[in-house]
Amino acid sequence: MLFLYLEPSEWEKAAYARCFSLKLISRCFGLFCCSHDVVRGLMESQEEATEEGINYVAMRNLFVREAKEALDVKVVKKSRSTHIRESVERMEFSRTVNSLTHPPEFVIKPRGQTVWEGKTVKLHCTVAGWPKPRIAWYKNNVLIDAKAHPEKYTVESNYNMHSLEIKNCDFLDTAQYHASALNVKGEASCVATIVIKSMLVTSLSNGFCPEHGVTFRTSIIDKFEVAFGREGETLSLGCTVIIYPTVKKYQPEVIWYRDSVPIKPSKWVHTHWSGERATLTLVHLNKEDEGMYTLRVNTKSGFDTYSAYVFVRDADVEVEGVPVAPLDVWCHDANKDYVVVTWKQPAVEGSSPILGYYIDRCEVGTHHWAQCNDTPVKYTRFPVTGLVEGRSYIFRVTALNKFGVSRPSRVSEAVVAMDPSDRARLRGRVTPECYSVVPGEPSDVVVTEATKSYVVLAWKPPVQRGHEGVMYYIEKCISGTDTWQRVNTGMPVKSPRFALFDLAEDKSYSFRVRCCNSAGVGEPSVSTGDITVGDKLDLPSAPGSPVATRNTDTSVVVSWAASKEVRHLVGYYIECSIVGTDVWMPCNNKPVKQTRFVCHGLTTEANYVFRVKAVNAAGYSQSSPDSDAVVVKAAICKCPHHNSSPLFTLPVAFKASSLTPSVLGYFVDYRTVKGGIVGKWHEMNHKALTTTSYKAENLKENVFYQFQVRAMNMAGVSKASLPSAPLLCKEWTLTVPGAPVGLHVLEVRDNSVVVLWEPPVFDGRTPVNGYYLDLKVASSGEFLPPTAHVVIQVAGLKGGTSYVFRVRAQNLVGVGKTSAVLGPIQAQTRPGTKEIYVDVDDDGIISMIFECSEMTGDSEFVWSKNYKAITDTSRLTIVNEKGKSRAIFNNPSLEDLGTFSCVVTNTDGISSSYTLTEEGESIISLGIFAPFFIPFKNEMAIELLEKGRVRLWTQVEKWTADCQVDYVFNDVIVSAGQKYSMKFDKSTGIIEMFMDSLEVTDEGTFTFNLVDGKAKGTTSLVLIGDEFRELQKKSEFERAEWIRKQGPHFVEYLGFAVTQECDVLLKCKVRQVIYYKNLVGVGASQMMAFYLRQFIIISLEIKVLSTEHGIVLYSMVTHYNEDLRVGWLHKDAKIAASERVKSGVTGEQLWLKINEPTEKDKGKYTIDIFDGKDGSLNLTGNVWGEPVPEVSWSKNDKELLPDDHIKLKFEHGKFASITIAAVTTADSGKYALLVKNKFGTEAGEFTVSVYNPEDEEKEEEKKD
Repeated sequence: MLFLYLEPSEWEKAAYARCFSLKLISRCFGLFCCSHDVVRGLMESQEEATEEGINYVAMRNLFVREAKEALDVKVVKKSRSTHIRESVERMEFSRTVNSLTHPPEFVIKPRGQTVWEGKTVKLHCTVAGWPKPRIAWYKNNVLIDAKAHPEKYTVESNYNMHSLEIKNCDFLDTAQYHASALNVKGEASCVATIVIKSMLVTSLSNGFCPEHGVTFRTSIIDKFEVAFGREGETLSLGCTVIIYPTVKKYQPEVIWYRDSVPIKPSKWVHTHWSGERATLTLVHLNKEDEGMYTLRVNTKSGFDTYSAYVFVRDADVEVEGVPVAPLDVWCHDANKDYVVVTWKQPAVEGSSPILGYYIDRCEVGTHHWAQCNDTPVKYTRFPVTGLVEGRSYIFRVTALNKFGVSRPSRVSEAVVAMDPSDRARLRGRVTPECYSVVPGEPSDVVVTEATKSYVVLAWKPPVQRGHEGVMYYIEKCISGTDTWQRVNTGMPVKSPRFALFDLAEDKSYSFRVRCCNSAGVGEPSVSTGDITVGDKLDLPSAPGSPVATRNTDTSVVVSWAASKEVRHLVGYYIECSIVGTDVWMPCNNKPVKQTRFVCHGLTTEANYVFRVKAVNAAGYSQSSPDSDAVVVKAAICKCPHHNSSPLFTLPVAFKASSLTPSVLGYFVDYRTVKGGIVGKWHEMNHKALTTTSYKAENLKENVFYQFQVRAMNMAGVSKASLPSAPLLCKEWTLTVPGAPVGLHVLEVRDNSVVVLWEPPVFDGRTPVNGYYLDLKVASSGEFLPPTAHVVIQVAGLKGGTSYVFRVRAQNLVGVGKTSAVLGPIQAQTRPGTKEIYVDVDDDGIISMIFECSEMTGDSEFVWSKNYKAITDTSRLTIVNEKGKSRAIFNNPSLEDLGTFSCVVTNTDGISSSYTLTEEGESIISLGIFAPFFIPFKNEMAIELLEKGRVRLWTQVEKWTADCQVDYVFNDVIVSAGQKYSMKFDKSTGIIEMFMDSLEVTDEGTFTFNLVDGKAKGTTSLVLIGDEFRELQKKSEFERAEWIRKQGPHFVEYLGFAVTQECDVLLKCKVRQVIYYKNLVGVGASQMMAFYLRQFIIISLEIKVLSTEHGIVLYSMVTHYNEDLRVGWLHKDAKIAASERVKSGVTGEQLWLKINEPTEKDKGKYTIDIFDGKDGSLNLTGNVWGEPVPEVSWSKNDKELLPDDHIKLKFEHGKFASITIAAVTTADSGKYALLVKNKFGTEAGEFTVSVYNPEDEEKEEEKKD
């Protein structure tokens, strides 16, 4: 065989090599050019214009040989073996080319950096890969267009070295920057974080600007104040900005922020800068616009800022009582057919709690809103399904309570229904298809959200998946079964997240995920385990008690403790109320996350209380306790004795401020004095002092010092006092103690006073072992014996006389200097002065109570023990309310012995004390260390009831609503069930336990254990031996008798009697029971019986008999038959039997016993005796429903109307009855009781059959 081969010239070989290279390049980068079309035009660099591509150089070296250009064509004869050899060489060449290509790989990754504002930062990376990868840079997943912003970004690529330069950085450049490399073999990316820090400059920076040769100074004047707007209104904020000096064509950068987030202009927000005034206009206000607004002016020398809060009140509701609109509607986790919508609860729920929310959607470009959920949802998250892929939607939310639906919220930002993987491909992130393998199983399948409406699953993609990409099938299995059911049968999902609906609430499910691609479906993942469908997020706990502090004439600062038990906190709402109105108003309409908030817009001089509630996706927490009332006015803190120098020695001592409300502490400042020249003031203590003395340490010897003091309260720090005289610092050489300080008096009475002081700072050579208190009247003085305590009660004073006091300290060496003189103090009890008294309530709670009628708005009760601050707060609980303070002993014991005193601050020394001693009568009278018992009216007793039931009961004398009972049998607590039934009637104090019968195992001890607060009580009954066996026999007999009497039975057994005619009369008495067929009860079982026999009845009048337990009403009858039915009526109403009211028959006496009668028992009493003469029939049914249903009766499907023969009643909304007088056979038929309200209708049907025994006997005689 002969082959002709046309050999090209060398020139043609070179041309072919270039063409092949271009084809290969085109084939390698075809996919990139199609998918990365946006990047292609942006990433052109100088390298492509001046340097040959690496791929072209490689192909040229492989295919081009240096040779002379020849245009002749040669015909070459090749054998078959030659042709095969060349084919093999070409295949080998193709494999060589494939071996040279590999995916991108970052050899050097860009590193994160932190730089100052105004600097330039540059990111570098080195990428390997062939064909040469293309590099794209992203900022927070947004492609950087360097050509569109050359003044900001510069992108370079030289010999696989790539860089991104960011010029003149500001804090908006703080972001994550991605470098993405892509070629035909794959994609690689890496991330670097850039942080831009603000320069630490003052508001008026002295930073020199070399560009303009000046230092810019910024002043913001004509500032906007705290603003208030209403939804739907337009609000403008503005400030005048002065930049000095003025530079032609130079303008500062003006930026607006809301809650520290930069504001972008939109249809809702307009910004304007005129060169002198910065203006921000909020069009159509919504609650989302509420927050702290900040104006920042940046210059070349620094920046200046100003901030103020903007409050947005709710618009007036259209229907009274409906809630206001929700806020902050956002869309998350958008997919091709669903999106998760979230929102925040409003501050005002309306006149009733919010029942749920409705979500509406609208396709962008249309005006048709469609409701997404049929039933309101309680959670503030909801996955909306049924979206059309590729379309854009906006959403809004409305709130619902029992009064109606709120106005809709502001619409959300538009979101596209698209799979996240498709969204990534649109951004240029493509994974090219190569080869397909069956994917492995996903990992970490978890339930990220679970409510009673839906469950959201998330998982991680499999490791083995090839380069094709995978999709997912979700399967579910009901707990307890092995059957797995595929959820998304129609189409697999592309993202590792899926929401499942239509699950049964409170049922448990397991979930798993399978991967699939063109190669097949992989193995399932590990199941999630049993997941119960229901709400998993709990309501937050109530925040701590708020503390309100004065701020300005129209604002108050409110702070509180954060909720301890809360997940996914959204924020807090603060409410205020004027004292005495009980009308709560919201202080903020947008939840805040911090635990401090300034409430503006309050009425000056009004008295307010505040409360706080937390919010998360599950709903609102309980409101916190109300704060103490605070008067709205500007906070003022006066200087402590600023008009006189404090009393200074070394150590430092000073007079406390008597003008400052609620002083919390003091700060001491010092300065040096040299040759009449004073130095700068320095702070000596960083923590506020609570005493009026301070030991100044670390001073220089032989240096003169001056001191001044500043007071501090909740409003701030006061001005400083006048400085002390210069004092030389030298060693204290005295051996005796220094002078005591802080001398003051409490509990001033007509004949006594309590004097207190603080020990001297310097004890001398030995410790202080006592004090001398000098007491003077006029010029005379009387010395009291020394005491080792720093408090003494001076008794025996004369009422109306003024005294002065001073104190001296003593040690083993001798007596030291005297303190400053205190007084004169007049021994006189102030009018209206009250003493502390002790109270023990019914629960055994012991407390000390002190009352004061002269309290001011800043006054407080301060309790102490032995005249020292109480540090162990677990012993006492202090409760203050309206001029009264109660100190409650939590667990009284010997540790509580001592003197307790209470001082009312910001008054003229109102105070009192109370002493508890172990030997004192107070302890014995209070019985602090004695146990508390619950008294019983009678001990536990036992009673045998009808049907052989056994009743164990007792009655307590005193109890509260919190009293609890444990029912114990043989030291084991028993509970209500088939064996036992219990009842504690807290209206009468009767405690009962019932047993249907007595068995052998019931022999033992029955006990009732009562706990009521700290009081306890126990009563027992021992039922053993012969007593138990006798009671058991009686119980069994009574039960057998009751069962026997349920059917026909002998009332009197067969007997005989001899008549006057000497005849023997055999007689017995049989009770006959009449049954009615097809009787159906309505609400409760019913008994019907009537008799056609006649009885002769003679009744006397009703008499009243008084007993030790109450009263007895009775009447005597003759010829009474036990078939008669006796009923008692009170005010024409039937009397129901109870433990307090009982009725019965004894012989021929009909009686009604009423134990412990009350005012309600007054009235007319009537005996209703039914003897069967009229043959009447009464049927009663118990009816219930809300609202109360309408009642009607029917016979044979025809409505019954009341007349003389038939009476219909419906009493107390519960009891429906029908009475048929003189029953005859014509009254037989099908009866029905119909009940109906707005929720539905129900009927109870029954059949009444009336038979006449005489007629039946006649018929039987005819048959015979």
